[in-house]
Amino acid sequence: MKRYLPERETSELLLAIVAAGAVGWFFGIAGWTVAAVLVLFLWRSLRDLERLREWLRNPEQDVPDSKGSWDEVFQDIYQLRRNERRSRDNLLNIIERARASVSALEEAVTLIDSAGNLEWWNPAAQALLGIRPRDRGQPILNLIRTPSFNRYFQHGPYEEGLKMASPRTPGQQLQFEITRFGDNDRLMIVYDITRLHNLEQMRKDFVANVSHELRTPLTVLSGYLETLNDQIEDFAPRWTRALSQMQQQATRMNNLVNDLLMLSRLESQPEDREPQWVDVPRLLRQIHHDAEAMAKPKGQSVTLEVEDGLCLLGREADLRSAFSNLVTNAVKYTPDNGLIHVRWWSDSQGAYFRVSDNGIGIDPVHVPRLTERFYRADAARSSATGGTGLGLAIVKHVLMQHKGHLDIHSDLGKGSRFSCIFPSSVIAGTIEH
Repeated sequence: MKRYLPERETSELLLAIVAAGAVGWFFGIAGWTVAAVLVLFLWRSLRDLERLREWLRNPEQDVPDSKGSWDEVFQDIYQLRRNERRSRDNLLNIIERARASVSALEEAVTLIDSAGNLEWWNPAAQALLGIRPRDRGQPILNLIRTPSFNRYFQHGPYEEGLKMASPRTPGQQLQFEITRFGDNDRLMIVYDITRLHNLEQMRKDFVANVSHELRTPLTVLSGYLETLNDQIEDFAPRWTRALSQMQQQATRMNNLVNDLLMLSRLESQPEDREPQWVDVPRLLRQIHHDAEAMAKPKGQSVTLEVEDGLCLLGREADLRSAFSNLVTNAVKYTPDNGLIHVRWWSDSQGAYFRVSDNGIGIDPVHVPRLTERFYRADAARSSATGGTGLGLAIVKHVLMQHKGHLDIHSDLGKGSRFSCIFPSSVIAGTIEH
């Protein structure tokens, strides 16, 4: 389409004024003829402006007919409107397809505004959470009143998600995951994990039941073996080594059963049990005393550095098990005459328990998997020391129940450092009675 340039229209207007002035000069009315041309031009522009106003009010009308620059304006606006309409239709199509896709999901998807009110949800949310059409604009905390969900929604951390029993369907287990976007709006996805929960519960029950069933025969065997070892001088020499190995393996099996039972207890006990203030310095001095006795035959040095009065809100028996596991591992896996340092301190971020040694260290490739059950960085060395492969798994579960986490740093040939990190919310300067 030929573009009508403003310069050309200006030239034509000037030419018309000159021509009208010349004709008017001939008749002696030059001023009137020039004014008439200008009024005619102004009238045509006002007419086109009125056409534009009417067209903008009624966009469904055809593009007004005009000439010159005004025709270019009409055509440009028409192109902009057509492109805008096309983009809007494409966007609406994408939104509709996205909404249809989300509506087909088995997981519940809900959009929650910055004030915590429901904006939109898919059909699965109605089935899993019982959200009804009339709940639009209602606070999500009014619909899901479980205290654990309230804490999770208000404070997070959202990276971990929340697993809890369904507030609507007995026996159903749900997992909530929330992501922030926009102006503090939130996208909440809810999964039905009932089947996975039941399978995990079956595994826990199986391990717990088998461990309980093994404990009785092990107790009997260990009792008879202790009796036989007490009377070892009455047996032929060839039985001495056999009885000693039987006693060692029975002890190892008993330790494994005890660790399995403890893991089962940690997994099944409710996390909302009433905690108590634990005098960690006193606890660590007891563990340090036992570690020194264990390290003495190997010529190792075990040092202790504690911040007196720094206490932890939790369960003393579980903390004793976790701390003792880390200290005992350091003694077991540090060579003779090695150095082991145990430290307990705090700063503005929280409290820290650290066990450092100058042993042979661990290959970094094994570090991410050390807290897995039965995982061994060196199976031969672990078997020689009588380890069960469950110590660090127990430490991990204990820390999780105390809102802490385990940090592992190790260099081959230089030693290892195991740090338990606790948030400031579970520590205190003194014990509160």
